[in-house]
Amino acid sequence: MAVPAAWSATPSQPGAVEATVLAQWWQRFNDPLLTALVTQALQANTSVRSAQAALQQSRALRDVRAAALLPGLNASASAQRSKSGDSAASNHFRVGLDASWEPDIFGGNRSALTAADADAQVAVATLADVQVSVAAEVALAYIQLRGQQAQIEIARTNLTTQQETLQITDWRAQAGLTTSLEVEQARTASEQTGAQIPALEASLAKTRHGLAVLTGQTPDALQSLVAKPLALPQPPDDLALDIPAQTLRQRPDVRAAEERVRAALARVSAAQAARYPGFALSGSLGLSALTLGTLGNGASVVNSLLASISVPSFDGGAARAQVQAQEAALEQARVNYQAVVLSALRDVEDALVALAGDRARLTRLQSAATAAGYAALLAQQRYSSGLIDFQTVLQTQRTLLTTQDSVASTRADISADHVRLYKALGGGWRAAPDT
Repeated sequence: MAVPAAWSATPSQPGAVEATVLAQWWQRFNDPLLTALVTQALQANTSVRSAQAALQQSRALRDVRAAALLPGLNASASAQRSKSGDSAASNHFRVGLDASWEPDIFGGNRSALTAADADAQVAVATLADVQVSVAAEVALAYIQLRGQQAQIEIARTNLTTQQETLQITDWRAQAGLTTSLEVEQARTASEQTGAQIPALEASLAKTRHGLAVLTGQTPDALQSLVAKPLALPQPPDDLALDIPAQTLRQRPDVRAAEERVRAALARVSAAQAARYPGFALSGSLGLSALTLGTLGNGASVVNSLLASISVPSFDGGAARAQVQAQEAALEQARVNYQAVVLSALRDVEDALVALAGDRARLTRLQSAATAAGYAALLAQQRYSSGLIDFQTVLQTQRTLLTTQDSVASTRADISADHVRLYKALGGGWRAAPDT
């Protein structure tokens, strides 16, 4: 497939030469608790453990296929006592070794082994993909939790300001400087802001429960660990990207799709080999005697050797249809590989665009929040002096709450954009030397 030579956008600095190592990208956030949670999840998450078991199964099945290339040897022993009519009972004892081997003349067993080996590599890449996804999910949940804590603090701060405004409005109404209508409007704004806090706290609890389950713990396990609000983790801006081709080699889902193509190709070869003649060699060597004491007598040695060949004659076209079926499966694997590559390229480009857009948005929102803070302060002071009406105060306080909430949300979005970018780049695992 044609892969672009560079990304359309890049967050790295122009002087960056070497790409940033992202095997443990969560450490770039400089948040010890986040690092501990990701480490816990990679060890105890149920999806990771299931993928590890699937890898063990694939490797065992690969060993089964490898054993088919070797001769088989069985040991046997038997003891028989028989009696017929009035004749005396007789004993018969036998021990022996049976060997068999099917020479892989046309490579069917070797192709099956290649397919099993590719399946094992698929399981390796699938485990890595699960680890990448789990690490990203934990980081996203943690960032969401810290963002919700920041929103709760903003809501509480604005509620305090609005309650102060309500108090001022009540004093002015008692002095006859304003009407009860403005008092009720101030109370409405204060209660509306206060109503947001329980909803945010409920969302925070749900996020905390989900984060605990991701780390393989019960939903209430992290209640005390993340109870204290901390600053939203932000990674440094010195990220340098690999070229697209190198990123595709790093992503485990692309590696898994590539190995599926290799497995499908090997199964086509195995299906073709099944249409050719099969050869088998077998033999046995044993000792047979009427008593246990005479088993060592050379006269009781029994041996045999058999060579056979089987040629498919007529199967109604089943073998040919099996080849066609495997060829169709190979084409599916090829198309799926192309789809995975295109999806990987899109994931990175989307993450880059989202990161750039949220950064530009944050700059504007921070300026708006600063201006809204000044406006709300001036409005409250002028209202206290009777220079402006209460509607201006309400509007500036609502604007301040909205812009501050948007700033906190956008900061969380930027951290989440980094996580999605790290995931899209295939960060979160390190390939073993043999892969």
